[in-house]
Amino acid sequence: MGAKLSELNVELKSALFDLLEFKDTKLDYETLLVNILENLKRFFEAAEVSFYRLNEWKRKLYLEASTDPLKKINDKDQIMMCAILEGTLREKTYYYKNFPYAGFSEYQLIVPLNLNNLPISFLAFKEGTCSLLRDEESYVELTSVCGKVLEKVHSITGIISEEKRYRQLYRVTEKFHSSMDMDSVLEEIIETLKEVYPTFTYYLLLSHDNHTRGNLPIKDLEYDSENIAAMQSFVTGQTQFEDDIIGRKSILYAPLKGKQGVYGVLQVISPDTVLFPKSEIEFISLLANTAGSALENAQLYHQSKRLISDLQLINETSHRLNSNLRLSDTMNYMKEQITSSFHAEEIGFVMISEDNEINMLPGTTPFFETSAASRYVSFISERINQNKESLFIGDLSFPGEANKAEYKSLMAVPMVQSGSLKGFAVVMHSEPYYFSFEVFKLLQSLIHHSTLAFTNSLLREELERMVVTDHLTKLYSRNYLDDKLKESMENDAQGTFILFDIDNFKRINDSFGHQIGDRVLVQVADSIKGSIRNGDIGARWGGEELAVYLPRIPIEIGRSIAERIANKVSEYSSPRVTVSCGVSYWNQAVPDSSFALFKRADDALYQAKNSGKNKVVVEQNNYREKDLTKG
Repeated sequence: MGAKLSELNVELKSALFDLLEFKDTKLDYETLLVNILENLKRFFEAAEVSFYRLNEWKRKLYLEASTDPLKKINDKDQIMMCAILEGTLREKTYYYKNFPYAGFSEYQLIVPLNLNNLPISFLAFKEGTCSLLRDEESYVELTSVCGKVLEKVHSITGIISEEKRYRQLYRVTEKFHSSMDMDSVLEEIIETLKEVYPTFTYYLLLSHDNHTRGNLPIKDLEYDSENIAAMQSFVTGQTQFEDDIIGRKSILYAPLKGKQGVYGVLQVISPDTVLFPKSEIEFISLLANTAGSALENAQLYHQSKRLISDLQLINETSHRLNSNLRLSDTMNYMKEQITSSFHAEEIGFVMISEDNEINMLPGTTPFFETSAASRYVSFISERINQNKESLFIGDLSFPGEANKAEYKSLMAVPMVQSGSLKGFAVVMHSEPYYFSFEVFKLLQSLIHHSTLAFTNSLLREELERMVVTDHLTKLYSRNYLDDKLKESMENDAQGTFILFDIDNFKRINDSFGHQIGDRVLVQVADSIKGSIRNGDIGARWGGEELAVYLPRIPIEIGRSIAERIANKVSEYSSPRVTVSCGVSYWNQAVPDSSFALFKRADDALYQAKNSGKNKVVVEQNNYREKDLTKG
């Protein structure tokens, strides 16, 4: 018998060495076991030899290998009390037809393999025709030989498996850092875990600022979530565990951690396990850390691209705005930039005067000219006047109103120059939480860099207006009217010129004083401004003389406008005054000049003054006049 045991010993060791020389990286633990079990079956001339192992994490007894191919297919995992089974297997060196569990009654011999580095396991023999299974001496030797061989097999396959996993981790790490796409990184995490742990379930718990696509198992990481373990992992950056005894599962939460922060949590669920396998924790944690670094790199890459793009936008906008554009050009350019960059639905540029009067600048969308916009403008103006700070609102509702605002997403940035509030820019969208915080910060930078250009455009145009505008009457200057008239005579077909003179103006100054005289001038100027179109030009000609040029207007309409202005002055002035009017006309069919046009109007005015005043006289071959005192 001793010779036969020695022979078995040699055969088992030989089989082990043969396996060690096997170069196939696909070699698995079960293949090794079956090879050993076949040697045992042949040696003992048994009908069947099977190897059972207790998985202490899942609290189940597994059939790991058998010489009967059908056995593995038909056998069911047996849930057994680990403490009881461990005690049983460590009580004896063998059980011959007296194993205390009925589920194994088909086997005649049970041989526990009690080695420190081997999981609790045993060999189960089904007796054949030979009586070697009854030889107690063989059991002791069998336990020693098989235990040592299986221990080596377990160790070697564990190393091979570990090597494969870390080789996979190295491959994944290379792939992680070769991609700057966050979705690709997340997808690679899941694919790797599925390949290594096909029975596990995985979820990626990501914060709201991660917007991913595809069919990845992603959940939002809610900050008020009842999942305490997940939040602890996210906040502390440490791996957390959650053991569900009732549901018979163990859950691991591994933070996706980079150098600058934690970007999410990897949730790994191990089924039919009450304690997560320690051997797997290190690999999953390393994978999560590697993925966290890759996510951070991808995010930093996209942030840097966005920052470069933002800086280019700000630089380009600042350069364009500081190139002495007209105010309308400046604001329309800003509108185009904001529309293309932020995809806003409504854009408003609001100026606030020193007396808190609100004016809309060019470039503002038509919505802000409607009555519906007034509550938005009032709301923003009040908030910005209070604290001079920008507004970033994701779901706008007005105080005291049941219905929410039509435009729910709102960003408003004050225009401040030299510590003084000049106005604000407002950007709106109907969808709630449409604008990101990064977009809000970009808008702030854009408006802050552009405010000086806005102010300069306003000041430049205000200065231009002051140069061409009479300070007292706010009508245009004589030079401006002269330039515009010459321009009209070059481009238009006709035009009418009206010259007004306030009757007895010296008497007003002498009787009431020059301040009242100035007030009368302003009243006459206001009557003129209220009676002409935007394209018409009212000017102060000199002293108490005022003028109006009506481009493209025929003589009869010009005369009618002159009469309307004269009647309005007579009716609304206080103290009451009248005006005399001289009207002249030009037509491109007849050679003419601005000097001649002025001279004819002046002659007609002279005729009106000398024929009783308060009259409109039109220059023609023969003067035609209308005495306004007679209607």
